[in-house]
Amino acid sequence: MPRTSQRPRIQLTDEQKSELERIARSRTAAAREVERANIILQQAAGESIVAIKNALHVSKPTIYKCIDKALAAGPERGLRDLPHSPRKPRITEQAKAWVVDLACTKPKDHGYAAELWSQRQLAMHTRAHAPNAGHSCLRQASKATINRILKAQPLQPHKVKYYLERRDPEFERKMQNVLIVYQEVNFQNDTGTSCPLSPKMVTVSVDEKPGVQAIKNTAKDLPPVAGEYPTNARDYEYKRLGTVSILASLDLHTGHVIAQVHDRHRSREFISLLKELDAYYPSDCIIRVVLDNHSAHISKETMAYLATKPNRFVYVHTPKHGSWLNLVETLFSKMARTFLKHIRVESKAELKERIMQGVAEINAAPVVHRWSQFEAVG
Repeated sequence: MPRTSQRPRIQLTDEQKSELERIARSRTAAAREVERANIILQQAAGESIVAIKNALHVSKPTIYKCIDKALAAGPERGLRDLPHSPRKPRITEQAKAWVVDLACTKPKDHGYAAELWSQRQLAMHTRAHAPNAGHSCLRQASKATINRILKAQPLQPHKVKYYLERRDPEFERKMQNVLIVYQEVNFQNDTGTSCPLSPKMVTVSVDEKPGVQAIKNTAKDLPPVAGEYPTNARDYEYKRLGTVSILASLDLHTGHVIAQVHDRHRSREFISLLKELDAYYPSDCIIRVVLDNHSAHISKETMAYLATKPNRFVYVHTPKHGSWLNLVETLFSKMARTFLKHIRVESKAELKERIMQGVAEINAAPVVHRWSQFEAVG
C-alpha cells in the first residue's frame, strides 16, 4: 500500500479555483502554467501524488515542487518559478569578441579552402585555436554557441550581399549629363515640340546583350492538356548550340527599336549598327547616342568610321559601372521576360530569326521608355 503524503491539502477560495480552472483549460497560456494549475487543482481535490503523476504524466519531484510553492506562498506562486540568480556566464566577453573578430576574416586566410565561413567550420576552428589564444572557455564551443555569439551582433559571415563600387571619379558629372539628356527628351515628348537645337537632334539608347544562348531540346516539349496536365512539360536534358549577341538601339522619342544579332560583338558589328542608324534617320539631323564605354564603341575602327560622318553622331557616355543609367537596359529586360524566356531552337540561325521576329513585334506596338525618378538617383 503506497505511503500517504504528509503534506496538507492546498486550500483554494472560489476565486482562486476559478482562475486555476481557466488556466488549466487555456490554449494560450504557457504549458508549464497549465501543468502546474492541474497539479494544484488535483491536489486540492484530494488526489494522491501517484494519481496526479499518472494523470498528468509528470515526475514526482515536479509535483512536490509545485505543491510546496503553493503551500508556502499561495497557488499564484505555485504557478511561477522561484526567483534565482542567473549563472555567471561561462564564455567571457573577450572570448566572444575573439569569435566575432574571427568571423570577420575569411577561412582561406587561415589555411582553409572555403571562401566563406560556415558556423560548423567556425566552431571547429574555435575549438582548435581559441584555447591557445587564451580563451579556454571556448574549448568545447558548439555550432549553437557560435550561432548565439554571432546572432547577438548580428553577424552573418556565411552570406554575401553584393554591391557595386563606383570606380569612375567623374561618376556624378557623367550621371548628371545622362539625366539632363533624359529630361530634355521627356520635355520634347511631353510638349510635342521638336528639339530646340539646330539642326534637329534625335536621341537613341544603345547597348548590347551578349551571351544569349541557343539551346536545343533533346526531346520534344509536351503541351498542356486541359483537366490533366496544366503546364507544358520539357525534358531536363538539352544541347547548347552556342551564343549570340544582340546589338540594339532604342529610340527614346518613339520607342522604335533597331537591332542586329551577331555571333560576336566587335567594332565591325557595332559599326554595322551605326550604319543602320545613319540610314534610318534623316540626313539633316544629329543622332545623339547614350552608350557605355565598351571598347567597340571607342575603338580606332569605330572612330575612323565616325570621322567619315562629321557632325552626325554625338556620344553621351554613362559612367563606368553605371550601365543601369542606360534606358536600353529596360528593353533588354522586356526581351528577357517575353520572347527570350524559355526559348528553344534547332540552330543559331533560328535563334537569330526568332530574336528579329520579336523585335518586329515590339516595333508593331512601340512603347516609349522614359526615365522618371530623377530625384532618387545618386
